[in-house]
Amino acid sequence: MTRVLLTGASGFVGSHVLRHILSTTDWDVICPLTFRHKGLPARMHSALEGHELARVRTVLLDLRGPVDGVTMHTMGPVDVIMNVASQSHVDRSIEQPDDFIRDNVALMNTVLEMARYLRPRLLLQMSTDEVYGPAAGDYRHKEWDPVLPSNPYSASKAAQEAACISYWRTYGVPVVITNTMNIIGEMQDPEKFVPMILRSLRDKTPVTVHVDSAGVPGSRYYLHARNLADAWVWLAERYLSGTVRVAQYSTGDPRPDRFNIVGEQEVDNVRMVRMLGQILGLTEGTVQSLLKPVDFHSARPGHDRRYALDGSKLAAAGWRAPVPLREALERTVAWTLAHPQWLDV
Repeated sequence: MTRVLLTGASGFVGSHVLRHILSTTDWDVICPLTFRHKGLPARMHSALEGHELARVRTVLLDLRGPVDGVTMHTMGPVDVIMNVASQSHVDRSIEQPDDFIRDNVALMNTVLEMARYLRPRLLLQMSTDEVYGPAAGDYRHKEWDPVLPSNPYSASKAAQEAACISYWRTYGVPVVITNTMNIIGEMQDPEKFVPMILRSLRDKTPVTVHVDSAGVPGSRYYLHARNLADAWVWLAERYLSGTVRVAQYSTGDPRPDRFNIVGEQEVDNVRMVRMLGQILGLTEGTVQSLLKPVDFHSARPGHDRRYALDGSKLAAAGWRAPVPLREALERTVAWTLAHPQWLDV
C-alpha cells in the first residue's frame, strides 16, 4: 500500500490534493496539522467527505520546528512526501517579510529533515512561477531558467528550492520540483485575487486592478487546484511504478527533475474581472463601473506585471489538465455563491 505524507492538507491547495488522492487512488495519507497558518478544519472535512476515514491519519505537528524521532517513527514508512505547505500571499510577505521568510524556510528544512529520516522514494516540492520574476513580452519561462525573485514571497520559495537541491545533492533526497501558475478553486482564502474579485462584485464595491504606468493590466495563467493535484498524482505514479527514474546526483545527473504545471491560457486582470462578472450575470457596464486601476508598483512594490511558464515538457510527457479554465471559474463561482461564508473567513 502506497503511503503519502502530505503537508498543508488543511490549506486551500493541500485539501484539493488530499481529495484527489482519496478519489483517484487507494493510497493512505498522513497529514501533519496545526491549523495555525491559514489551515482550516472545514477544508479537511470537505476533502474527507464520502471517503474511507481510515485511509487518512492526522499528526499534530508544527512544521516550523524540529521533528523528534518518536514522531517521525510513528509516521513511517512513507513512499512519497508531497510538500504543499507554505505561506503564499505576496502582500503579507511585503508587510511582514521577517516572519514570512522565516516560516517558509523553517518548514522546508523540517520537511527535508523528515525526508532524511523517512527515506521516501519521492519528494514532490510545490514551487511557483514567481521565483523566475516577471516574464517580458510573450516569453514563457522554461524549467531551470535563472531564478530572479522580486518580493519576499518569491524569494522564500526560491530559498525552498535551493534547500531542496542541496539535500538532493548532499543526502540523496529524491526531490522533484514543480513550478505552478496562479491556482484557483473552491475554498480559496479571500485574500487571493479571484475570491477578492467575487466578494467585490457581490458587494458592488471597487475592484482593484493592477496596471503599469501606461495603463496595461497585469496578466497571469490560472490553474484549478484539482489540475495541480492531478499532475502530482500522475507524476508520483510514474516515478513509483518505475516508468521514469528519479534523477540522482550520485549517478551523474546535474540537477533534480523539474516540471512546469501551467494554465491553458493567459488572462489579464481586467479580463478576469469581466469573465467573473459575466458568470455572475452582471452587465458589462456594472463591471466597468467597479474597476479601479492602480499602478502596480506603487500599490505593491516587488509586484511583477506578468508571469508565464512553458508547460511543453510536462505536456510532451503525456499529462493533460482535466479542468479547463472556463469550467474552473464556473465551478468556483457556483460553489462560492452556495457557501458565501468562505468570502468572509
